[in-house]
Amino acid sequence: MTVFRWQPPPLSPSTEGWRPAFAMLALALSLPLPALAQTPSAALVASDPATPSTPPALMALPAPEPAAAPERPTDIDTARAIWQRANQRVAEFPRGHIDLLRWEMQNPARPSGGAGETAANTPALDMAGALRQSLRHRPGLFTHAGMNDLERATVQRAYAEHVRALQRAWIDAVSARQRLRLMGESLEAAATGAELGRRMVQAGNWSQARLLREQLTEAQAQQAWTRAAQAQQAATEQLARLLGMWDAQAVGQLTQRLPAQLPEPPAQLSTGASEVEATVLRSQPLLAQQRLRAQRALVAVSPERRAAWSQAVDEALKTPATPTAATPWLAPQIGDLRLVRDHSLEAAVEAESALLMVATERRSMAREAWRQLHAQHTGALQTQHALRLQTAQEQETLLRYNGMLQSSWDLLASAGERLGALDAAMMARRDFWLAQADWDALLAGADVEPASPGASSDNNKRAAAGGH
Repeated sequence: MTVFRWQPPPLSPSTEGWRPAFAMLALALSLPLPALAQTPSAALVASDPATPSTPPALMALPAPEPAAAPERPTDIDTARAIWQRANQRVAEFPRGHIDLLRWEMQNPARPSGGAGETAANTPALDMAGALRQSLRHRPGLFTHAGMNDLERATVQRAYAEHVRALQRAWIDAVSARQRLRLMGESLEAAATGAELGRRMVQAGNWSQARLLREQLTEAQAQQAWTRAAQAQQAATEQLARLLGMWDAQAVGQLTQRLPAQLPEPPAQLSTGASEVEATVLRSQPLLAQQRLRAQRALVAVSPERRAAWSQAVDEALKTPATPTAATPWLAPQIGDLRLVRDHSLEAAVEAESALLMVATERRSMAREAWRQLHAQHTGALQTQHALRLQTAQEQETLLRYNGMLQSSWDLLASAGERLGALDAAMMARRDFWLAQADWDALLAGADVEPASPGASSDNNKRAAAGGH
């Protein structure tokens, strides 16, 4: 590398005071170039294949072990000793649900059911914080003073679509984290039932067939936990992509930064049904621009010419061609060439038709999104009520168990039903907030195709089936 060497001129009284400054300049110019370089941007670091990364974390679920064969006695004394030991182990669960789960707490081989709670020194990543982080990497979603109305409306629409996508990803990630924790609790209950059943078989109070049913329930709970873990990882990665997070270690810690659960739905919806279509139409700035252009195009054409075009269309639609094997469907034909060659009339007709289709789609989106929001709101409140009833039923079962009126298996079944109801309530709450995100995006000017209502009911069915 060529080094610049500065040779100072002969000093004079007028230049004596500048000599230290010239010496510092010469020293700076003689330094190697990397010493003056700026810190590389995050984009350059992320796009460099040589940047080290942390291997992706994998799910740690223990492989199922074959059931141990019951101990077989060889004489009457051995049989009596086996029976006493087995009954003593069964007696380790004397107080119902709390003691039934104690065995699982002492078994570290089971998965914990998801990430722990947010650390005390780490602020939770709410939706507002996620939006700020995602906008740092999207300069195209910022408006500035030099934009006209059309440019500003275009940016606003793109911004609304981005907010909707981020909201849906954030909601999915939070609910996936909560559901994994819930599936972990279901797995713990199923493992406790399987362990208690194994001890009952050793005590001679159960058959091997009943134990196999409990072990099958445990295996199904393991599968449900695995599916929930996969869904959590996929939801976390989707949110990380929208946030611009590229470091694998930071993405792995993203789950711990999310809230523990979604907020409860409001008691009532704010917007009335009579204002739905008008509100959505007013919220679309591009529609106002298109309506203004259509008005200008229609004013440029006389009412007589528009009436003539309407009559020609009616005539063309009176005798539609009937499809045959030789002649398939044929488009209707306008016979008057003077109407077709009128450019002002053509522009007015096309502008009017395009405006009508856009307005029709917006009104239909508004009605469908509102119905979806209303249905999901009602479903969330209903499942929350069902969860309260299921919790009360579990408490009643616990009281009857303590009074020796019901068995441990009734208590375990009641706990599993409560977990299933909790899962259904959580999924219904997620579906409501997803519908709310669609409705908010419509009000902000975006185009939204609401999800099919059948998808939510299928999710709730799968959630209810996942409980023990």
